[in-house]
Amino acid sequence: MKRHVPAALIVITVIGLMLTTGCAAYRFGSASLFRPGIRTVHVPIVRNDTFRHDLGVRLTEAIIKEIEVRTPYKVTGDPNADSTLICRVVSETKRVLTETGTDDPRALDAAVSVRASWTGRGGELLMQNAIVPTGDFSTTFGQDARFVPEAGQSVDSAMQMAIEDLAQRIVSQMEMRW
Repeated sequence: MKRHVPAALIVITVIGLMLTTGCAAYRFGSASLFRPGIRTVHVPIVRNDTFRHDLGVRLTEAIIKEIEVRTPYKVTGDPNADSTLICRVVSETKRVLTETGTDDPRALDAAVSVRASWTGRGGELLMQNAIVPTGDFSTTFGQDARFVPEAGQSVDSAMQMAIEDLAQRIVSQMEMRW
């Protein structure tokens, strides 16, 4: 007497075997983008080498917000965290793009440059600018934003846009390369 096994049971068994075999290191979803050994990040106040005194504090706040929203990492004030993200504002410029007939600035460009270095507790470099290390321990980020004073925009509003974009780019570099 022959017994027939239902086709659904065979399909379920094959799918179950496929899911349970293979490498155990596979991770799914957004967790696969981030380092598994890192749970906490210490972000000290960003050092500011420019004359615009509030850029460091504003960038620090934006980076912390981005890390908390987009990553599984927890930002902590403890310097003994699993990792440390150190940033430094190295330059800030403003240049005129177009002028009116009376030489008043019509459109301007505000730019900020930041150097960032993300290291683990043991001193290992976690953020690299290139696949092949160049010996430089920090990554340079630059961002600019255009503003038009006649439209009610200011250099501060442009700088805030640039800071938010910089924070997004810095946190994006905290993702693992694949």
